[in-house]
Amino acid sequence: MGVMDVSETLLPGVGIRYEFVTHSGSHVGVLAHRDGHIDVVVYDQRDPDVCTEVMTLTAAESDLVAELLGAPRIVERFADLTREIPGLVFAQLDVPPESRHAGRTLGETRARTLTGASIVAVVRGQTVIASPRPAQVLLGGDILVVVGTEEGIAGVRGILAQRAG
Repeated sequence: MGVMDVSETLLPGVGIRYEFVTHSGSHVGVLAHRDGHIDVVVYDQRDPDVCTEVMTLTAAESDLVAELLGAPRIVERFADLTREIPGLVFAQLDVPPESRHAGRTLGETRARTLTGASIVAVVRGQTVIASPRPAQVLLGGDILVVVGTEEGIAGVRGILAQRAG
């Protein structure tokens, strides 16, 4: 399979739009909204400004499709969205295997309450868990995608560095 040409457009205040042409000639767009829902559109082959089909996925449905297909590009590009808002920073923080929070739930970290920073995804190997719930169990080696102020991100880093025992 050859390299596919994917155009990527940052839509300030909305999200990121990806577009590509399939092997069979269909022009497909994927609009990843900031709130987590996804629109998948198929454009008319004769008029690329006309959508012939639109499928809207909730954040949970998007998470499922992302897990099935893998969605590292969306997580990687989240950093671009944070550039729109002054003072907002994006970071990827490791959960050390020796962290007291490895094997415990995200909610138990109290990261958002203590730091104001939001954990917007958990990357576990090739799997991306977008919009993780407080009950999400963290494992040593997970990478947390965190959005907040510099101070908030430093606070989350400190929480993750706390050793067990």
